Amino acid sequence: MTDQRKGLFYGLAAYVAWGAFPLYFRLLKPAGPLEILAHRIVWSLVTVSVLILVLRRLRWFRTAGARTLGLLALGAVLIAVNWYTYIYGVNSSRVVETALGYFINPLISVLFGVVLLHERLRRLQWVALAIGAVAVVVLTVDYGRPPWIALTLAVSFGLYGLIKKVAGAPAVEGLTVESLVLLLPALGYLTWLTWSGDAEFGTVSAGHTALMVLSGALTAGPLLAFAAAANRVPLSTIGLLQYLTPVLQFLVGVLILGEHMPPARWAGFALVWLALLVFSADSLRAARSASARRKDTLPATA
Repeated sequence: MTDQRKGLFYGLAAYVAWGAFPLYFRLLKPAGPLEILAHRIVWSLVTVSVLILVLRRLRWFRTAGARTLGLLALGAVLIAVNWYTYIYGVNSSRVVETALGYFINPLISVLFGVVLLHERLRRLQWVALAIGAVAVVVLTVDYGRPPWIALTLAVSFGLYGLIKKVAGAPAVEGLTVESLVLLLPALGYLTWLTWSGDAEFGTVSAGHTALMVLSGALTAGPLLAFAAAANRVPLSTIGLLQYLTPVLQFLVGVLILGEHMPPARWAGFALVWLALLVFSADSLRAARSASARRKDTLPATA
């Protein structure tokens, strides 16, 4: 198997795992979203700490600067908001809306590039953003409220991605720092929950307890697979693979969990998909143009 095919396999594994997450988090009920989040933080730290020791990556922590650690601390807050919102959405039967959040995430990331990084957009990128804005308006009318779960997921993950890009920390080391930042609040909440007699962990069944503990490996595993894919396949391929997760989440919500999809909601999603089609086509065209320009500037060989 070639290195690129391995990368494609790792990418598919990561995005399929994330796409199946709604089915996993539904199994963690009757635990509430905060309890699930707290356990995810604790067991993620346990998992990545073992990986750090096995892979002998302690050196990074001795050389990481204060700026990088500060950015990762901010990233920890954003990913906690993202995780909580996602768990809440799944366990309140709004899986389709969580899928919407990850569908519009690329558009939100482009918008952040304009607002925060003063990037200039191509014409078709503006068209995609405009279609996406209309889609949000249509879905707001359909829901009778702004799709706040989707918007919170898209904004928090978009900002998280921006911070991770600036920080430049490796995947495992970055998740370790983020989990450490969140550890004390998570342990504090779990201690209070146990003291008050409201903890579900260890009281529902052995299988439920095992699934809660497994949240650490299920957080770190896809992240490592994604990192392995990013190092082996072109960015354009990663960009297309990322849509696999919300597609699977959408299918889980509609076909498996039976969430209602009135005509207006289908119209809103159709506009989102149209925006992503325009955005992806423009991104692929720009990538090909850049590749062609690089080839034209290469020196001739004898």
